[in-house]
Amino acid sequence: MAQSFQRRGQPMFILAEDTERTRGRDAQSSNIAAGKAVSNAVRTTLGPRGMDKMLVSDSGDVVITNDGATILEKMDIEHPAAQMIVEVATTQEEEVGDGTTTASVLAGELLAQAEDLLDDDVHPTAIVEGYNEAARLALEAIDAQVLDEELDDDLLVKVAKSSMTGKGTGDVGAEPLAETMVEAIRHVQGDERIERDDIRVRTQTGAGSSATELVTGVISEEEPVHENMPRRVEDATVAVLDLDLEVREGNVDAEYSITSIDQLTAALDAEEGELRGYADALKDAGVDVAFVTGDVDDRVASFLAKYGILAFEDVSDEEATAIARATGAKQLGSVKDVDESDLGHAELVRVEKFGEDELAFVEGGAEARSVTVFARGSTEHVADELERALTDALDVVTASLDRGGVVPGAGATEIAIADHIRSEAASITGRKQLAVEAFADAVDVLPRTLAANSGMDPIDALVELRSTFESEGRAGIIAQGQTGVVADPVEYGILDPAAVKREAVESATEAATMIVRIDDVIAAN
Repeated sequence: MAQSFQRRGQPMFILAEDTERTRGRDAQSSNIAAGKAVSNAVRTTLGPRGMDKMLVSDSGDVVITNDGATILEKMDIEHPAAQMIVEVATTQEEEVGDGTTTASVLAGELLAQAEDLLDDDVHPTAIVEGYNEAARLALEAIDAQVLDEELDDDLLVKVAKSSMTGKGTGDVGAEPLAETMVEAIRHVQGDERIERDDIRVRTQTGAGSSATELVTGVISEEEPVHENMPRRVEDATVAVLDLDLEVREGNVDAEYSITSIDQLTAALDAEEGELRGYADALKDAGVDVAFVTGDVDDRVASFLAKYGILAFEDVSDEEATAIARATGAKQLGSVKDVDESDLGHAELVRVEKFGEDELAFVEGGAEARSVTVFARGSTEHVADELERALTDALDVVTASLDRGGVVPGAGATEIAIADHIRSEAASITGRKQLAVEAFADAVDVLPRTLAANSGMDPIDALVELRSTFESEGRAGIIAQGQTGVVADPVEYGILDPAAVKREAVESATEAATMIVRIDDVIAAN
């Protein structure tokens, strides 16, 4: 129906007839229900005993994962409030690389608690103010939980392992892979910060995850342009060329009239000379391996193969930049007057065959700060999930080093957050106090979910967690056997970056308070 208002006895229409409008409590209920539904979709994936989801697209593509960001990204979500929960996961992934499920579940529970407060006639503004105050207290509690320990390799391996446990680490388990991730981080670590972009993850099917290795350099998926080119070049001089190695075409359309065999022969000879010139220039410059972003003519490829030069064509701009950074080469737009300083160096360039695919490994470059994690998986689904697990591990180690240390995992930090908020709630006056206490109850959903996913009774586990925290100062859910136990997660090496917890609290609070404040939804059909 069209939205109308009475003005001096006459209706005035301001919205189109097909516009739908939902106001007041109905709008709040609809938005909260949508947000809770998205949150509940990923809740069972939380923790080391979390379950996987199979996502099937309308074209039949299948993704199997328990990564919250991937699940929400692949889901076809239309409701605008539900999309805000997806944005929480997206922000979490972009900022710190892990904790997407934690942030989504927390946002959903904050909405559930807000719904109860609205039913008790607590004004949305009081809820928003209380949630913001509770979020500030939560950040205080997180800071208090940061371990006062040096972030050495052993501690970082525990952080990486914690992030990968329960994910697709395959036949080798999390610890060897965690050690590889820490080694990769240490390789690119600078004096001030970690250049995370210098670490790439490349997956390849055909072997178990135990075959995963760290390559000091870059892996390119392009194949040699000629079958007679060498497949292994040691102590290689490398050129990175941003051009086409083929006959140049004029900018103006033109026709040439050839009236004799001599003229045709001369034209072909000129073309042949131009193509041979490319190969001769690279040979004279001492190039052993060439990575070309453009096309390489078959005749140029033949000349290069004759000279023993290994060449690749159609190299992506991203790979070309990575190879240039790894080897110290400059990206050249011409092969004329190539100087020695324009070229890079690699200890080894090798081409390996994996099934039907060939990959080029550029190792030990002169400027090789960049590294590649070459991840192996028995199937495509396994390899994809392993890539997500390794990426998360790299991100959490980076966050630990760059953004404020580590805190106990396994729900222990959440128990500390809830306890701190409740202890401070008594000093807060008015109905805002109800929202602060509701925030603490919402945080409890995380250890409760961990307990449920581990096979424990969530209520009994929560009571034991609180009791152990009060007596011991630290308590989390440790998965053991077919169930879980309450113990100190630090003793079991279960650690999370403090930055992941901070980001989850902030992003979940912002999304929940934004949804709670909406009391009018105007939708155009």
